[in-house]
Amino acid sequence: MEIEKFGRSCGGGAPAAISIRRKGSQQHSSGGLNFKDPCAVRALTCTLLKEDFGLTIDIPLERLIPTVPLRLNYIHWVEDLISYHDSDKTALWRGIDIGTGASCIYPLLGATLNGWYFLATEVDDICFNYAKKNVEQNNLADLIKVVKVPQKTLLMDALKEESEIIYDFCMCNPPFFANQLEAKGVNSRNAHRPPPSSINTGGITEIMAEGGELEFVKRIIHDSLQLKERIRWYSCMLGKKCSLAPLKEELRLQGVPKFAHTEFYQGRTMRWALAWSFYNDVIIPNPPKKRKLEKPRKPMVFTVLESTIKLLITKLPSSSEIPESIAVITDFLKKILIDLKVQHKIVPCGKEEESLFLTAVENSWVHIRRKKRERTRQLRELPRAPDDFLQLNKQESPLQTEVSKEDQISNDPPAPNESAPVTLGVSGMTLASFNPDSSAPASPIHSATIAEENMSSKPEEAQCTEEDEQDLTDDINHSSKESTSAPQCCRLPFLFKCVLNVKKENSDVVVEMHWIEGQNRDLMNQLCTYLRNQISRLATS
Repeated sequence: MEIEKFGRSCGGGAPAAISIRRKGSQQHSSGGLNFKDPCAVRALTCTLLKEDFGLTIDIPLERLIPTVPLRLNYIHWVEDLISYHDSDKTALWRGIDIGTGASCIYPLLGATLNGWYFLATEVDDICFNYAKKNVEQNNLADLIKVVKVPQKTLLMDALKEESEIIYDFCMCNPPFFANQLEAKGVNSRNAHRPPPSSINTGGITEIMAEGGELEFVKRIIHDSLQLKERIRWYSCMLGKKCSLAPLKEELRLQGVPKFAHTEFYQGRTMRWALAWSFYNDVIIPNPPKKRKLEKPRKPMVFTVLESTIKLLITKLPSSSEIPESIAVITDFLKKILIDLKVQHKIVPCGKEEESLFLTAVENSWVHIRRKKRERTRQLRELPRAPDDFLQLNKQESPLQTEVSKEDQISNDPPAPNESAPVTLGVSGMTLASFNPDSSAPASPIHSATIAEENMSSKPEEAQCTEEDEQDLTDDINHSSKESTSAPQCCRLPFLFKCVLNVKKENSDVVVEMHWIEGQNRDLMNQLCTYLRNQISRLATS
């Protein structure tokens, strides 16, 4: 189980950030850590162990500096292998760490989290001394035994003195590389692959071995063929995916009855783990699901032409300075977002660019169009006065305009349900009061006055383009799908979050909307369409 799939930012917690600064680590101007600086990597590891587990360790800069999430993931996988969480927690669990390193991180984490007993082996003098010191200063000497072993010693020689003890598991983070060229990535790194983002500080015995990790683990397999049930689960973590298949084939050739593998993901770092057992009663954890690499989705984009920008500039108050086109579009977009009650804040971005972080809490852009459409329906549904009265009223009132019945029908949207009363914006009356079947007759003078006001209303409120009709139909369909797709308790407290970028492209301005998270990506598409249409309308109104 991969509990530690996190990308913790030490700049987010004051104690951690202060601790890292005190350790003299180098930070970027943006507040991030420089992972090519060994002091920064060591400060991060020491701070995380102190803040999260109460462990105080010292690591020399000339030896391997472990990353905490990756090591913790390995510990959690071992928990799954030995079914630790389903067993008696009071029982004594025993493990072996082959090549514990200066940090002694696996035994320290296992003993602190689960109370496991560890036999930790080490061949390097500097690593051995630091490992013993780290165990002692954390008062874990009763659970962790660090032993110095000769070069090339793996399991056989380490277990000679404790021949009667049965161990539950062994762990190993083998040296990855076979030579200096591999360690520097000269002959093992794809030319198209970006360079590593962190520094490798490991000593010779920590990063290189004869034959690399493949031959190193094969030696552990051959030791296990002699020890067999002395250890319940043998395991190792691999740095190369290409090592996994040959090692599994080696286990098959040697007749090992049970083996399992998994994958660890930490940011840009990926590792593979292999475990095998000679016990028939062990439960093999489910293999990891194949992770599909999601293709980055293209943003929603629309372009504001130079001619539209010039029209928008004419709408601004007269000023001696001509504003930048990016600033003009951004200001108009902000006003529209305020009207829609879409939360937005400025975020850092590159030159010649404006960037806003949007959080939409309600689908207000559909509500506005619905209200507008409702007003149009109200205008259409108002009863007309008799023709002879309208003719008389036209002679008495020269300001009245005449609209043909055919034009009115062609510009009106489809009729709503006539049985439902719709509140009007005139004298607080409803359509029910104008029902021709009603027993109370309507006043012809009052009806003519309302009809006259309706015929003189603003054209943009009475007209609807085919594009708007299609957008509205899509919006209603999406809204109905959303209302039935998920239970209310599972809904997010917001509709979606996205980043809106405004950038210049030649004489035009391009607006991009990048999806972050939310209930439905179509909602962002709707908002993008609404913003595009509103910008056009503001320019031509």
